[in-house]
Amino acid sequence: MKISIIGTGRMGRTLAALWAQLGHDVFLGSREAAVGQQVVAELGHNIQGGTQAEAAEFGSILLFAFPWHALIDVQRAVGQLEGKIILDCINPIMSSGSLAVGHKWSAGEEIAQQFPRAQVVKAFNTLYVDHLRQPLFGGKPATLYYCSDHTPAKEATAALGSQMGLAPVDCGPLKHARYLEPLAVFWLQMAFHMGYGPEFALQWVGREGVSG
Repeated sequence: MKISIIGTGRMGRTLAALWAQLGHDVFLGSREAAVGQQVVAELGHNIQGGTQAEAAEFGSILLFAFPWHALIDVQRAVGQLEGKIILDCINPIMSSGSLAVGHKWSAGEEIAQQFPRAQVVKAFNTLYVDHLRQPLFGGKPATLYYCSDHTPAKEATAALGSQMGLAPVDCGPLKHARYLEPLAVFWLQMAFHMGYGPEFALQWVGREGVSG
């Protein structure tokens, strides 16, 4: 797959390296070309780097891994992304720790509204970045929860997750991002405010014959 990543933070860098190691063609886009090129030089794995606009042109799949407040600026840089699959891992969390949107609306739905010609899938937002390289917990893989209104987007997401050693679970239409985003906040609260620490994942556990 040809995958572009918009955002040079920990999530974007980690997934860029992992997907490149799995044999995908990866491009990492930043607001400034020099920043993107510097990051990929550090990552290696033949990852390409440049601007967000160049990233949008390169990939058939784009991961949105930038701060929520940057959405409008990114949209101006990348255009409508017609025919592209957008993987949205953004949790719209404010400095207070609460969601900027949630329950009756979601970041995933807002992105789909802003990019109506793309196929948006909410995914990777409930996974802690440090778990992506070591997804097993008690011998079982962490769950990749995802939702979308588009079957091709779901299929691509599940394939990527399976390649990474995650357990994909289809959570239905994109409107269910309203529940996945608060689920990520719940994980953060348990990990960093309730004192459990980050070494746990949210796993789907079903009885025999029940799977995601």
